Amino acid sequence: MDPRLLTPLDEPVLDRFLASHRDSSMFLRANARRAGLAYRGQPFQAIYVAAFEDDKIIGVAAHCWNGLLLVQAPEQTAGLTRACVEWSGRSVTGLSGPLDQVRLARSALGLAGAQAAREGDEWLYALDLTELVVPAALSSGTIVCRAPRHEERDVLCQWRLAYDIETLGAIDSVEHRRRSADFLDTQIANGDAWVAVDAGTLVSLSAFNATLPDIVQLGGIYTPPDLRGRGYAKAAVAASLLAARDRGASRAVLFTSNPSAARTYEALELRRAGDYSLVLFKE
Repeated sequence: MDPRLLTPLDEPVLDRFLASHRDSSMFLRANARRAGLAYRGQPFQAIYVAAFEDDKIIGVAAHCWNGLLLVQAPEQTAGLTRACVEWSGRSVTGLSGPLDQVRLARSALGLAGAQAAREGDEWLYALDLTELVVPAALSSGTIVCRAPRHEERDVLCQWRLAYDIETLGAIDSVEHRRRSADFLDTQIANGDAWVAVDAGTLVSLSAFNATLPDIVQLGGIYTPPDLRGRGYAKAAVAASLLAARDRGASRAVLFTSNPSAARTYEALELRRAGDYSLVLFKE
């Protein structure tokens, strides 16, 4: 293997490779399209290193601005991840990608014994949006879903923080409150967040973590504990996917390790498409 550092000239060939693994490449594809392949240490930028065969990429690793290492390397996983980190010269704060590849990369980098703040092995779910099942409560108007309003921001920021604590193992701190609120603000500003409302009361939140013209990735789905089990998340997710379909997307993916959440998604016709992993190391 002779890994090579990618440049902006490689953007088309990288996107073709990632599109062939689109269900598990959302962060890589979205970041590359948003920030390009030149690295200057800015948000969403990364060092991209790829292995080639007959001028086609067969694997890629990206060391992001925040230290997270993203992998889509069905072949040459260990060598690619080592080469990418050597090229970047920075420490690894976490890994994300298909489960088997993350495990190989972690071992190859000598991080198998490193303490993790979060070590999630999750189920990858996917859906062809033509097969979406719309809940009766949404189609009848019993539950209304719409974009968040300005006066609802404080409540939704509390929900997003609660989601990060419950799902990502985050710690309630001033810094994380800021980062959590900034992330939600970006989703709202980009038109990638929806709320479900029942009788005038906010009951659930659905959002996209990443979007591309052909596919969206759901994330940040949250219903307060005392409102769960009533179909609110199902309605919020369905509404967001209907919006994605109207925008031209044909597919949606998400990750979960929660059996209850999985049943909600399966009711909308999302189906298991693989296994994914996100590991965040302790600072």
